[in-house]
Amino acid sequence: MSALHLTIQTLGVLVEDLPIGTNLALLQFLWMLVSGHLLGSRGALFPALQASGLAEDAVRRAWAAFRYGVWSITTLLRIWQGYIEGLEGWHYHVHGGYRPVAVDITAFYRPQLQGLESKHYYAPAGKALPAVLMGLVGMTGSLNGQRLAVPREILRVSAEDPSEAGLKRALLQKVARKLAADEVAVLDAGFRLGEVQVAGVQGYVVRLPRNFTARRNEVAPYAGQGRPPKYGALVRPLERTYKDRTLAATPPDQEVTWVEEGRAYRAQIWTNLVLPGVVPGPQQATFRVIAIYDPRYDQPWLLATDLPLEPPDVKALYQDRWPVEQIPLAAKQMVGAHRQFVWAEESRYRLPELALLAGSIQSFLAATLPVRPTGFWDRHPKRTPGRLRRALLGRVFPSSPSLPGRIRKKASATAHLPKGAAARRRQAAEKTA
Repeated sequence: MSALHLTIQTLGVLVEDLPIGTNLALLQFLWMLVSGHLLGSRGALFPALQASGLAEDAVRRAWAAFRYGVWSITTLLRIWQGYIEGLEGWHYHVHGGYRPVAVDITAFYRPQLQGLESKHYYAPAGKALPAVLMGLVGMTGSLNGQRLAVPREILRVSAEDPSEAGLKRALLQKVARKLAADEVAVLDAGFRLGEVQVAGVQGYVVRLPRNFTARRNEVAPYAGQGRPPKYGALVRPLERTYKDRTLAATPPDQEVTWVEEGRAYRAQIWTNLVLPGVVPGPQQATFRVIAIYDPRYDQPWLLATDLPLEPPDVKALYQDRWPVEQIPLAAKQMVGAHRQFVWAEESRYRLPELALLAGSIQSFLAATLPVRPTGFWDRHPKRTPGRLRRALLGRVFPSSPSLPGRIRKKASATAHLPKGAAARRRQAAEKTA
């Protein structure tokens, strides 16, 4: 099956159960995103829809389905996850009896958008810029030897608290509610360990900053003078320098070595720890800190977990967080949603949601289809969303696609409705004295 027909068929599965009329129009909108026409129009929706092969009335219907259609990203993600789980060769990754659930936050920068309260740090500018923030939860697996993440949740900021901190709290609370007993949340250093614990997440692997410190969950022994200690002894996993002074690292409680793919790894482990400022006690939430030394990198990975996992499993779980980063990367650079020209309150969130879904669709379609080189110079091609986009770019939406009977234009009676200027609702200006 060609890339064009497989793409149309896959999009049809996603939208078939939506209201008649909306399903066809939203399919055409998703086709515009997946085929990369938004990238060519530099974020302009109407030129991108027209370039994708739609007539003028179809362009208007596709835009209306995007803007006003009765659909939600939650429903589309549930259908998409079920479709992926039915693909031949797909399987979720399991390490130490746990499936990794990657958690991330991504930003679509909109510095000129008026009334946007949420911000995200932008390194080239050296400061936080207005941005549409999205929380992303994905489950990692493999298809045809390629590691991919299935988006399970896409969460927007709330109207009550549009800040990034509010989105983190809401995202972690949702993860805590939906995390299964055989799943573990995997987070990068953008999430603080204290935030994860406050949200009630049970089963996590969190990347820690290099200057992280913790305390033992037992009161430090009395030194013989002064006030008796209230907290546990300080634990500093990694050595660091402060004001020309070297702060020595705390000796580990355990050290483990193993060989993987011909490379020798070493892990240092500190157990029964609590966060600084926590009074030791049996009721406190404890965790372990593991410093994993990879010979390919100068600095170790400093990870925290509340599960009794072996260091190789902790390493494998954290590595399986990385595929979730490909979803926003494809949405911005391959789909072209890094530049957007929508301003309405709902549209500013719906477009990033659909772009993230389209980025995931590109990645999975690329992993399903035979590898296709970009040109004669592409001697070792791989199944990437960029190569799929190049294969679809320039192709137009089929005039008579093979779709289920339910996906069709809605035959609504509109002859009795006013047209043009007569259809506009106008109110007479109030007379003033």
